[in-house]
Amino acid sequence: MTLAGIELNFLVNKISEEVQGYYVSNIWGITKDSILFKLHHPEKSDIFMMISTSGVWLTSVKIDQIEPNRLLKRLRSDLLRFKIKKIVQIGSERIAYFTFEGFDKEFVIIGEFFGDGNILLCNEEMKILALQHSIDVRHRKLGVGMKYVTPPSSGLDIFHIKESDFEDLKASDLIAGKWIGRTLGLPKKYVEGIFETAKIDSKKFGKDFSQDEIKNIFDVTKTIVTNVITGNHDPIIIRNDKTEVIPIKLGKIDEKCSSVNSFMEGLDIVFTENIVAKGKSAQLTESDKKIKDLETQISEQEKAIETVKEKSNYITNLANSLYVMVSKGIFSIDDVNAQSILDEHKAKLTQEKGISLIVVRDEKIKINPKDPLQSIASVLFNEAKRQSGAIKSIDQIKNKTKKKLEKLKNKTEAEMKEIIVSEVRKKNWYERYRWFFTSDGMLAIGGRDAPSNSAIVRKHLGKNDKIFHGDIFGSPFFILKDAENPSAVSMNEVAHATVCFSRAWREGMHGLNAYWVNPEQVKKSAPSGQFLPKGSFTIEGKRNYVNIPSLKLAVGIIPQDEHYLLTSGPINTIKKNSLCYAIIEPHGSEMVEVAKKIRLEFSKLEEEITKQISIDDFVRALPAGQSQIKEVGYGDAS
Repeated sequence: MTLAGIELNFLVNKISEEVQGYYVSNIWGITKDSILFKLHHPEKSDIFMMISTSGVWLTSVKIDQIEPNRLLKRLRSDLLRFKIKKIVQIGSERIAYFTFEGFDKEFVIIGEFFGDGNILLCNEEMKILALQHSIDVRHRKLGVGMKYVTPPSSGLDIFHIKESDFEDLKASDLIAGKWIGRTLGLPKKYVEGIFETAKIDSKKFGKDFSQDEIKNIFDVTKTIVTNVITGNHDPIIIRNDKTEVIPIKLGKIDEKCSSVNSFMEGLDIVFTENIVAKGKSAQLTESDKKIKDLETQISEQEKAIETVKEKSNYITNLANSLYVMVSKGIFSIDDVNAQSILDEHKAKLTQEKGISLIVVRDEKIKINPKDPLQSIASVLFNEAKRQSGAIKSIDQIKNKTKKKLEKLKNKTEAEMKEIIVSEVRKKNWYERYRWFFTSDGMLAIGGRDAPSNSAIVRKHLGKNDKIFHGDIFGSPFFILKDAENPSAVSMNEVAHATVCFSRAWREGMHGLNAYWVNPEQVKKSAPSGQFLPKGSFTIEGKRNYVNIPSLKLAVGIIPQDEHYLLTSGPINTIKKNSLCYAIIEPHGSEMVEVAKKIRLEFSKLEEEITKQISIDDFVRALPAGQSQIKEVGYGDAS
């Protein structure tokens, strides 16, 4: 399925609206033709945007990399942390410009969604920095270092058509359907839909149309175009010879069609299916080539074994014949009778550079012709043994090749099954901070750094909340949400988390205090004549202290709705709410090593669930500094 220009117009406008204020936080190459962008916003949920040679759409799934993408390294180098400035369609063509800005630079990704498609990266002067594939045809050339030029425009701008434009139809020698398709750049499905809706034969020649029929075709075309680009949709997925999605119903609908909530969702379904299918095909093609190469190696190795066996047998038989010669009274290899016996065994005496040789099946064996035949026979037997040893070596190599082949075949089958398409979960607002639910089910959120410290106080501190801080420089703020009458348990748990996620953990400082105050005691500006660092606030009035004698936390997988979230917090509440947990204390190994160990231990308990959680999420759940694992087990939610 390829996009129509009117469909691209809707998508560009829709996506532009959605991604305002977002920047690129990650980029993945899915296939050689498809690139997935993770877009982040400080206050909104992440958005995943796929750009492929088929089109552009917002996706709710993440596909594991299927094959390398040649643009990925360059895109990551240039675009990470860059903000999306604008997305525009070029006229009514199936071409879109994605402009990114940041660090006083601008880059443009160009998506060409026609023919085989193309993806290009340009600088702000539209000089091509990288592209999926070069083009050298009569009307344009595209290559690295060249300035990007659009293909020659053909036909009318469908977004600004007038009834008078359709007068040319009457003068055309083409049938009406072909004229509409070529002139307006519409695919067959839309052309057929226009004529079915207008109840006019698309095979009729333009010169045979009445003025009323021309007006009817124009009105229907204008309505369909307007409905598509404005989002007045009733989308369906059609599954016939090929699967495609259309934003509006055109003509007759058969039983193979199914409704879908939105055109974007339909595109996501259909294009994802196409990407996975092409990926599997590409994997299979590459694996088939490797399998054939290994099968050829095994065949050659088997031939080599047979050849060496034959040589060994011929040499052994020749050696035995020398003993027969002796029994017949022949004692020298130069004897005329000896020569005839050598001929019978397809062997011959020869000399090379003054060295005497017996040649058996192209195998040259050095001998001394003056030696007794028994000695020469012994030399031949030794050579036959050496050849037998070569057979063993080749056979060992063949067995290794067979194991490689078997492993590759098994891997191919596994890989075909393991193209993982996982749903992109819409994250809760609090997941960008440190968070946990107390034993009483109350939400606690805390800052990860100075900016998030500032954000939770300025954006999320409500009048019924309680706010916590450690009695140490380098402490985060924690907020206990909706805490009009909190229990002592919840208050102590939040105080404990506040100290554990402070500098105290990194330095192993036990026996510290945390304190809590009410929202009105927090002043967001410094007293007159003083300065507050970013993420800091002034506290006025009484501070309510809570002593935290020890530093211990738990990391756990928490079931929530139909998903599983990883978080960390005080031991009792994490154990209570989690499927599995790991208790940690300060000192030990660095964060990444501890994250890997916890993930490995969780995999032993909940393998399927754990593999859905990235190692980055495990790292993010840990306090800054070294940690050691003290206990791992199943939580109460298991």
